[in-house]
Amino acid sequence: MKAYRLHVQGIVQAVGFRPFVYRIAHEHGLRGYVKNLGDAGVEIVVEGNEGNIEAFIRDLYAKKPPLARIESVDKKEIPLQGFDRFYIEKSSQGGGGGDSIIPPDIAICDDCLRELFDPTDKRYMYPFIVCTNCGPRFTIIEDLPYDRINTTMREFPMCDYCESEYRDPLNRRYHAEPVCCPVCGPSYRLYTNDGEEIIGDPLKKAAALIDKGYIVAVKGIGGIHLACDATNEEAVAELRRRTHRPQKPFAIMAKDVETVEEFAFLSREELEELTSYRRPIITLRKKEPFPLPENLAPGLHTIGVMLPYAGTHYILFHWSRSKVYVMTSANYPGMPMVKDNDRAFEELKDVADYFLLHNRKILNRADDSVVRFVDGRRAVIRRSRGFVPLPIEIPFEYSGLAVGAELMNAFGVAKNGKVYPSQYIGNTSKVEVLEFIEKAIGHFKRLLRVKDFDLIIADLHPSYNTTKLAMEMANQLDIEFLQVQHHYAHIASIMAENGLDEIIGIAIDGVGYGTDGHTWGGEVIYLSYEDVERLAHIDYYPLPGGDLASYYPLRALMGVLSKVYSIDELEGIIERCCPKAVESLRYGKVEFKVILNQLAKGINTGYASSTGRVLDAFAVLLNVAYRRHYEGEPAMKLESFAMRGKNDLKFEVPVEGELIKVDELFRDALEALDRAAPADIAYSVHLALGRAFAETAIERAREFGVKNIGISGGVAFNELIVKTVRKIVESNGLKFHTTHEVPRGDNGINVGQAFLGGLYLEGYLTREDLTL
Repeated sequence: MKAYRLHVQGIVQAVGFRPFVYRIAHEHGLRGYVKNLGDAGVEIVVEGNEGNIEAFIRDLYAKKPPLARIESVDKKEIPLQGFDRFYIEKSSQGGGGGDSIIPPDIAICDDCLRELFDPTDKRYMYPFIVCTNCGPRFTIIEDLPYDRINTTMREFPMCDYCESEYRDPLNRRYHAEPVCCPVCGPSYRLYTNDGEEIIGDPLKKAAALIDKGYIVAVKGIGGIHLACDATNEEAVAELRRRTHRPQKPFAIMAKDVETVEEFAFLSREELEELTSYRRPIITLRKKEPFPLPENLAPGLHTIGVMLPYAGTHYILFHWSRSKVYVMTSANYPGMPMVKDNDRAFEELKDVADYFLLHNRKILNRADDSVVRFVDGRRAVIRRSRGFVPLPIEIPFEYSGLAVGAELMNAFGVAKNGKVYPSQYIGNTSKVEVLEFIEKAIGHFKRLLRVKDFDLIIADLHPSYNTTKLAMEMANQLDIEFLQVQHHYAHIASIMAENGLDEIIGIAIDGVGYGTDGHTWGGEVIYLSYEDVERLAHIDYYPLPGGDLASYYPLRALMGVLSKVYSIDELEGIIERCCPKAVESLRYGKVEFKVILNQLAKGINTGYASSTGRVLDAFAVLLNVAYRRHYEGEPAMKLESFAMRGKNDLKFEVPVEGELIKVDELFRDALEALDRAAPADIAYSVHLALGRAFAETAIERAREFGVKNIGISGGVAFNELIVKTVRKIVESNGLKFHTTHEVPRGDNGINVGQAFLGGLYLEGYLTREDLTL
């Protein structure tokens, strides 16, 4: 007879792990107990035959619940204690020094969905139906261990029926902390936007209102959505007007996979992701002719789609005539998603006609995650519900905070060889978002049991609010503070996810503050444990008005063309090729003349190597888009336009030393306007840029003796460019890398920052390496 104490780390709370341990312990004739620990790990004490204990441990790995993830089992022999049975012990506030974590929010499982529509079931048509295998986790937890008392469900005492299931180790609702029923659990109410309650079945009536063309605010798991009938063009247009989103694509929720296939193409990989427990929004390619209103995603070849992931959604579709809803985050541009009932009435009164709200608190806001498949592989655009708080491994043992970027923000907490990226935070130029990030940082510290940071890492940009916040925190707490260059962090995220020692990285995005004070965004970078070096970049071009060029891309076009043509020639080109772009300027022709003067005299003009601004400029030249209403709009619409192209016009982008000469690409495009279809020009521009970056990276890889080439940044979601680069890299016998867990855009930059922070603390790279 032997006795052992096992400390199990990983995702082992909130996934049915304890009842699983209970069952297999009985199967192997063992005695002892299992209990949750305050560090999100699990402690198991077993007594019995040595062979049975070994078989038990093998089954821990082989038969674990689907959502469980075992990272380690620390086994220590202890004296026999004479247990007479195996049981489930009360949770402990103490920990075993591990780094376990609760799982993310999980979509409703098939068993609960079956019960939801079973008229004989106690939870028939009850929207909050859950079990150990599904339901909210991250959004309701306040502290560890993951017990009901530490969640927002503590406000709903269980009835005898629910408690009997909750206490039964053989029931699938054993210690399912959100377990409840219509007798004891949360409930929905339907209100007018004046706060008057509407009597009757709230979900049935809400579905009827949506069918009639009304906009309904629907409180879900991670926040409040604005819902309307996605087949109703007028309702969609009204939602755009009220939310001040004239062009931004709306996410839609389809009743089922069959409905999705009516309007979008769906690959096997996309289907797997769409139906996974994460249930993210996936940007799918539209079918033509597109049977839904075009104003759902104006000018794009893709549509963001998700499936129902909570009982609420399934019940709404059950009562509704429509099979497709707009289901977009309830917030004004740049503001946090609304999650609280009182704030909903304050902030959404002029947006929603009705409010479908429940009385369970959402402790941790979590927007829907957004995923796109690029070149056949998953690319995460926004990492939030369904992903958070799952970690990314890095090879550095330190405690740190990486505050991320200014836009698409998420921070990351580094602890013991892992980075835990936060949920999507948003645009930190807003005061409300900064308040959100500070609260979220505090929550992550509590969940991860982090008391002190060794280092706080921020972007190099001196004006970022995240940089200022990080600096203030470092000063207040007397913690070392480090700034790292934006694109170095993008490339470091590839190294982190792929476990690489060195890489030639292609960083392509909109803007990032460069070490020389210019705006970067089209870079070829060498990064290793020993060195970081910018090897090549798009040749700088003027950006008259600086940041204004991101909103009015005509400015970027005029800036690039001013390198090739005189001011008089430039004026004639714009008036001939894209006169509507001049009209799109806030002050029309007057402003156009001012920009010409800025370029002629170098007044208020920055310099950029941004790939994003280059694509924006082509969007104007080809009359695809003249304004940016949301992040990446002109470039995204240009890609959609390019997808119609068929002929590669074989444009070339010369590389002279360190400079990638995109101005020549504009000259070729202008000359082709009289002989080629604009879509073919757009298609050829993408391929030419991809070739230029790939060939430059390959040449530098051979110089440095590097086998790995990677790509990251916001433009790394572009199918045509990424596919071109990948094909050329692989055809030259080199390994191509990007990220599939870490977002390629600014939402994932915190992971790269944390990785660089580790290189700094370990003495591999200096401050000067990361900023000069």
